[in-house]
Amino acid sequence: MRALIEQSRGTAAPYAVTHVFSDQADAAGLDVARSLGIPAQVVAGAKTADRAAYDRELSAAIGDCAPSLIVLAGFMRILSAQFVADFAGRILNIHPSLLPKYPGLHTHRRVLQAHEAQHGATVHFVTEQLDGGPPVIQARVAVAADDDEASLAARVQVEEHRIYPLAVRWFCEGRLRYGDGQAWLDGRALREPVQFTEIAHDG
Repeated sequence: MRALIEQSRGTAAPYAVTHVFSDQADAAGLDVARSLGIPAQVVAGAKTADRAAYDRELSAAIGDCAPSLIVLAGFMRILSAQFVADFAGRILNIHPSLLPKYPGLHTHRRVLQAHEAQHGATVHFVTEQLDGGPPVIQARVAVAADDDEASLAARVQVEEHRIYPLAVRWFCEGRLRYGDGQAWLDGRALREPVQFTEIAHDG
């Protein structure tokens, strides 16, 4: 979230972060957002609360802001089908794995247990399927022999801060869209996610 806000303030940035929402009153991101001058609001809901009812409240609060794009950053609630439908094609998420590998939780631990050579992060459009929406861009890191969950997570997070603002930029520039169940970039359906290393190597 901080990376998205800070990069939105760069020269000729095509987007602005206008509001931050959290379902947790003690979320550190609320204070971070406010310290950066971004209105931040809690839409509280117990984890046992009816998901559809909560999402109607959240949808109404977000709708008042009329956003072009909703960007999930550490929002751990599973969104209802109706919420996703309300904002279809306008929700991005970042997941700490090379999707479709390792959807869900504890990705760093699972990668280490599987002795994977590579790990990373994926930005994807949000659909009803958990972590199953069409991917947009990925960044990869090598898994070192002495990695633990914390060291691996830290390196993945560095890459997350690179690729997430880039995907948001593409969307707000009109280059990225969702249609026909696919992600489209520059008018071309993405059969595979863009690899950040390819962009970096191209300058």
